[in-house]
Amino acid sequence: MESRKLSLLFRAVGVVLVGLTVGLVLDVRELSDALLGNGYPDHWRKSGLAGAPARAAACILGGLSLLALGWLYRLLFAPLELLRKPEEVGYVAEEGRTRAQAANEVRRRRKTGDLPPVYPNGWYRVVDSHLLDRGDVKSVTVLGEQVAVFRAQDGTAHVVDAYCPHLGANLAVGGRVVGGCIECPFHGWQFRGEDGKCVRIPYAEKVPDFARIRTWTSCEVNGMVLVWYHCDGLDPAWSLPEIEEICRGEWVYRGRTEHFINAHIEEIPENAADIAHLAHLHTPGIVSGTDLRYTNSKTWEFLRHDWKVDWMPEPEPNRHCSQMLVKHSLTVFGRRWPLLDLDVVARQVGPGVVYLTFDHSFLGRGVILQGVTPVEPLLQCVSHSIFYQSGIPPIVPKFILRAECIQFERDVMIWNNKKYVSKPLLVKEDSAIQRHRRWYSQFYSENSPRLRFQHESLDW
Repeated sequence: MESRKLSLLFRAVGVVLVGLTVGLVLDVRELSDALLGNGYPDHWRKSGLAGAPARAAACILGGLSLLALGWLYRLLFAPLELLRKPEEVGYVAEEGRTRAQAANEVRRRRKTGDLPPVYPNGWYRVVDSHLLDRGDVKSVTVLGEQVAVFRAQDGTAHVVDAYCPHLGANLAVGGRVVGGCIECPFHGWQFRGEDGKCVRIPYAEKVPDFARIRTWTSCEVNGMVLVWYHCDGLDPAWSLPEIEEICRGEWVYRGRTEHFINAHIEEIPENAADIAHLAHLHTPGIVSGTDLRYTNSKTWEFLRHDWKVDWMPEPEPNRHCSQMLVKHSLTVFGRRWPLLDLDVVARQVGPGVVYLTFDHSFLGRGVILQGVTPVEPLLQCVSHSIFYQSGIPPIVPKFILRAECIQFERDVMIWNNKKYVSKPLLVKEDSAIQRHRRWYSQFYSENSPRLRFQHESLDW
């Protein structure tokens, strides 16, 4: 609501600027005379050029004002939306080759290692709530399956298999929402979102009782629509905690990032227990960028991040949760800046959801919600959505999200090019990694699917 009011305000100011510009253009002769002192030369007036420079200047001024206003609004108020393409981050393209070509070569040639099962049991984000209005239908690939995500007219979000059991049309491509149902774009069959049952066939007298599509157990919490997956079809073993500040509207949405990572899903949360990598990979300042070939440049070595981290699993009844406690400080020319000290609690809930909670005396409070969702066995969609105190200027959480994105993309460059090592060579300082693997193994079952082939197609 707040961002909508600001948007309307800036549109109104834009209309005023346009009106002023039009007024200058229509009444520009007096302005030109004022600017030029004695007015235009007579031969300019006879040729019809009188007022032309001023008209051009007024138009340029109006255009630049609108551009500046739009840029200022996006910078200060509009949510940050940074959506990376699969090949955009984490690959090194040699001269004469594109990033897409480099990404495809890595996917084709890289050794995968002895992988764990590729789809752990748990909750996974499929879409952000604000992207799914009433009557909307989204096509999403999750866990190797095509699903249709739609919001019924009563506001409830549903997730169903994408393919119509009649003749296989994709319900998410051209299908529409009718009440609480999704209608097939091919023949108009309507399937109820809550249980998948077909309730109407336009040209049939009777709907067969067995006509239905598969529905996915789903929930909507903290501004995300999520689905439950279990390889044996078991019901959810836990629920996702709601953040009260988001429910009450005290913390508002300020932006999101999205990345596609070419790795096994377990590689990503395992970073929480890999304490040693922080000092090596994430110490250089964010101004050093994300390309690991240049992050240790001497140009920016005066700016350093310091990290103190501890990882631990939670006891029963929250055995499916773990916590990473992070203390961050910033040093400039060797001197610490206490004002930028930041404490973060990263709580992982199951294999695919992380809550990164910020609490700062000056910068305020908020949370980054991380969703790690398998698209296919070795391709993960990772989203970060930030919700922050409504009274804090939006540029603050946007800066935090952007800084987190830079640090995250350094990890992406590692994940996209590494292989999974099932029996790593560890020293005693790496003990948390083994503890994390034992904790994470609870999300696999005997029937959890494993990778049976190497992906070799050139998709990107």
